[in-house]
Amino acid sequence: MVSWEDPSANREWGVAESLNQYPKVPGEEHLDGAIAEGVEGLRDAGRLFHGFKWSLGTSSNYSVVLQRNPLRLLLTSSGNDKRLLRECDFVVVDEHGKSLVDPAHGKPSAETGLHLLLAELPETGAVLHTHSVWSTLLTDRFGEVGFTLERFEMLKGLDGITTHEASKLVEVFANDQDITRLAGRVRARVLDTEKPLKHGFLLERHGLYAWGKSLAEARRHIEIFEFLFEVLGRKLQGG
Repeated sequence: MVSWEDPSANREWGVAESLNQYPKVPGEEHLDGAIAEGVEGLRDAGRLFHGFKWSLGTSSNYSVVLQRNPLRLLLTSSGNDKRLLRECDFVVVDEHGKSLVDPAHGKPSAETGLHLLLAELPETGAVLHTHSVWSTLLTDRFGEVGFTLERFEMLKGLDGITTHEASKLVEVFANDQDITRLAGRVRARVLDTEKPLKHGFLLERHGLYAWGKSLAEARRHIEIFEFLFEVLGRKLQGG
């Protein structure tokens, strides 16, 4: 009987464990150092986010851009408990979302297309996706209209915002199992030449996507958004 804590319940025990190492891309050994650093950073994020109840069950997915030409994206493999991520619970994909590592590492997340889209942005270094109670409740309440966060000191934690007087519209997209179609809607906003979507967005009754120039910045953006979602949610509950 497999324990609920077993992060490899979705595949035969011992297959990926036998690798006992980080994923490797054949013929691209120059990526090994970046892969090791990225894996450890994402494992740390998984433990943190699980502790805050932002990545429960096997929800959420995280990625780090390893290189751009050609694109190589380190990504959590599908179906793993983010609190218990092992070195082997990651894949490296190309610009088409195809895994370039041993199949024993698992398969890429079904939402890989959104990570690839955000990785197209020239300053994106990492993308993080969480599923929190407060983001779910707020999107259930406001839907695709979205909502505004304003006059909060914590907004200064978002890149480029320097004053608490700022106002931040949080955009919400309807959830969609067709990731290609969903990515198309998001693409139109993040690539808008006049007022592009920045920092993050929400999927209705689903969760938050946030990104940054580095893993540290992406993690900070997640923390800022999730903190403010809880503040707003509690405020609305209190009338």
